[in-house]
Amino acid sequence: MTVDLPTSAKSIESEIKQLRDEILRHEELYYVHDRPEISDVEYDALVERLRQLEEEYPELQTPDSPTLRVGGKPAEGFEQYVHRRPMLSLDNSYNIEDLRAFDERCRRLADGRAFEYVAELKIDGLSISVHYEGGVLVRGVTRGDGRVGEDVTQNVRTIRSVPLRLKVKEGGATEVRGEAYLSRKAFASLNLEREEADEPKFANPRNAAAGTIRQLDPKVVARRRLDLFAYDVLRGERKPFATHWEALDWLERAGLSVNPHRAKCSSIEEVIEFCNRMEAERDRLEYEIDGVVVKVNSTALQDEFGATTKAPRWAIAYKYPARQATTQIENIIVQVGRTGALTPVAMLTPVQLAGTVVSRATLHNEDEIKRLGVKIGDWVNIEKSGEIIPKVLSVVASRRTGAEKTFRFPRKCPVCGGVVSRPEGEVVARCVAADCTAQLKGRLLHFASRRAMRIEGLGDALAEQFVQKRMVRDVADLYKLKLEEVAALERMAEKSASNLLAQIEASKSRDLPQLVYGLGIRHVGERMAALLARTFRSLERLAAATAEEIDDIHEIGLTVAESVRDWFDDEGNRDLCRRLRDEGVRTELAGGALPAHDEAFAGRQFVLTGKLETLTRDEARALIEARGGRVTSTVSKKTDYIVAGEDAGSKLDKARALGLTIIGEAELKEMLG
Repeated sequence: MTVDLPTSAKSIESEIKQLRDEILRHEELYYVHDRPEISDVEYDALVERLRQLEEEYPELQTPDSPTLRVGGKPAEGFEQYVHRRPMLSLDNSYNIEDLRAFDERCRRLADGRAFEYVAELKIDGLSISVHYEGGVLVRGVTRGDGRVGEDVTQNVRTIRSVPLRLKVKEGGATEVRGEAYLSRKAFASLNLEREEADEPKFANPRNAAAGTIRQLDPKVVARRRLDLFAYDVLRGERKPFATHWEALDWLERAGLSVNPHRAKCSSIEEVIEFCNRMEAERDRLEYEIDGVVVKVNSTALQDEFGATTKAPRWAIAYKYPARQATTQIENIIVQVGRTGALTPVAMLTPVQLAGTVVSRATLHNEDEIKRLGVKIGDWVNIEKSGEIIPKVLSVVASRRTGAEKTFRFPRKCPVCGGVVSRPEGEVVARCVAADCTAQLKGRLLHFASRRAMRIEGLGDALAEQFVQKRMVRDVADLYKLKLEEVAALERMAEKSASNLLAQIEASKSRDLPQLVYGLGIRHVGERMAALLARTFRSLERLAAATAEEIDDIHEIGLTVAESVRDWFDDEGNRDLCRRLRDEGVRTELAGGALPAHDEAFAGRQFVLTGKLETLTRDEARALIEARGGRVTSTVSKKTDYIVAGEDAGSKLDKARALGLTIIGEAELKEMLG
C-alpha cells in the first residue's frame, strides 16, 4: 500500500526506513553472528527512536519493524494451525550399533548408490515452524503433535535470532523450521529470577523453553530470551535444494542462526567420530544438547526413502546417555526463603553425577513429594540438567525394605514456628510470621548481594548473628550499626568491623536499580528493577505509580505491576523506604532526577509529540517527572499539556479537537525554569 505523505513527513519516512534497516542489521550481528558493533545503550536508543516515530506515524509501521519484537496484549489462547508438511519426530538410537543398523537400512534403500550423511547437534529445546511471505515473517507455529500445532506468532517475533525479514530476496511462501531453546546463561538467569520471586524453578532448559513459547503474554517471552537454530527450509511442501547441506548454507545467507557444529560425512564411521567428539565437547557449549541428528544429505533420496507414520526413514537421533544416578535419601529438610517460601530438599548419600559429587536434590514442593511418593530412606533416581541443583526423578520402589519413613510437610515454620499458609491455587507454602528470622536473614543477604547493594563482608554467618542478637530488624538498621557492637561479634575484630561499616557506608551511593532490586519485591529481578528505576527515576515516584502505569512499561507485565503496587501499599515497606532515605541511601537515579521536593508539576499530565529541538524525549520526560508530572502516550481529556515539536502528528490534531493546552519546547523549558 502506498502512503501519501506531506512533504514535511517524507524525511520521517526515510528516517524510519533507515532506523529499521540499521536495527535489523545490528540484531543479526549480535544474535546470529555474536559480533556486536554497538553497545546495548546505543541499540536501545535506536529502538526507542523508531518506536516514537511509529507512534506518531502508525501508518508507516511495517510487519518487519523491530518494534514488533515485543508488543500487543496478552493472548486469550492460541489458534490451531495444520502443518502443510508434517513435522515428524525422529527414531532414537542409544548406542553405536543402532547407528550402524540405521546405516545398513539406508544402504539397502539406496540400492548401491553412493550418498553422504549430515550430522548436526540435537539441541535440547522444541521445534518451531516460521513462515515468511515475500521474505517477511507472517507466522510462527509450534510443532504440536506433528500435524497440528499452535499459532504463537507474537511470541516467535520476540526471538531476536529469528529475522523479521529475510536477507535474501524471496517471492511467495517460505517455511523455516528450527529448534527454539534457552542458552545456559538465559536458563540460569530465569531460574535465579524465579528463585528470587519464590516461584518453582524449571527442571531443565527444554521444559523452560516449552513453557515460555506457550506464554500468553509476549512480554514474558521477550524477557526470557529464547534463541533459535534453524535446521530446514521448505517452499510449499517441498524442499527447494538438492542437498540438506545446501539448505543449511541458504539459511545462513538468509540471516538465520544455524548451528556451526555440523559435519558432512561420507560414512557412518565419520558420523560416529563426530558423535564421540561432540559428546566430549558437550559441557563447553553455551546450550544444552542431548545427542546428534543424522540425516541423509540428498533430498531426492530423502523423498525416495519416505517415512513411517511417525518418523522419516532417512534420519535418526543418536541420544547421549542421560545424566542420571541412583542414590538414597538420608533425610528431607525444609528451607525457608526470604519471602517465607518453604522448599523441601532431599539430603542424599553423596554420589558422582556429571563430574561433581551431589549430596542434595530439590523436591520443589509438597505436591511434588506426593506425586513421587518419596519417603525418607528411599532409593531414588536423580538427574542433573545444566548448572542447577539436581532433582529427584523417581523412586526405586523395588529397593524398599519397609524401614522407610513417610515425610510430613510442616504446618508450622521450621525456623520460627510461625503459621504456614498455602493459598488456594498455589503450590508454594509460606511462613506468614512477620518476625521470622529465616526471612529476615534472607532479606539481609539479598540486600547485601553483589547485584544489589554490594556490601562486601556481609555473609551468612554475620547475617545470622545480626538476626539472632536482634541487632537489625530490617535492612535499614544496617545503617545504624556501631563499630563497637559489630567488633564484639564472634569472629569479628575492630579492623574487620571497620571494613564492614565502610562497605555499608559505601552502599549508600549505589544507584537506584540496585536499591530497587535489593528491596526484594516479589517478581522483581535485576532486569525488572532496572526497567522500573529508569522509568520512574526515583523511589518516591515508583512508590506513587499505579499498577496501570507500571504495566504500561515495555517488557513489564501485570503480574509484576501488581506485585510492585502491593509491596508499596504496605505501610511497613513505605516506612522502610523513608528510613533508608533518611539514612542517606540514594533513592534517585544517578544524574537523572531533581530533588524530590520539587513538585511544580504535581498532578499534571503531559503528552510529547513530534521532534523537539534541543531535548530528546527521554530528557523531556525525565525533567517533567522530576518535578512530579506524568508523561503518557495517549491524548485524552485528562491531558493538561501537549508538548508539540516539529512534524507533530495526529496527536496534535486530536489535542486541538479536544481544546487542550498546546505548548512548544521553549514554553516547556520556561515552565521548567
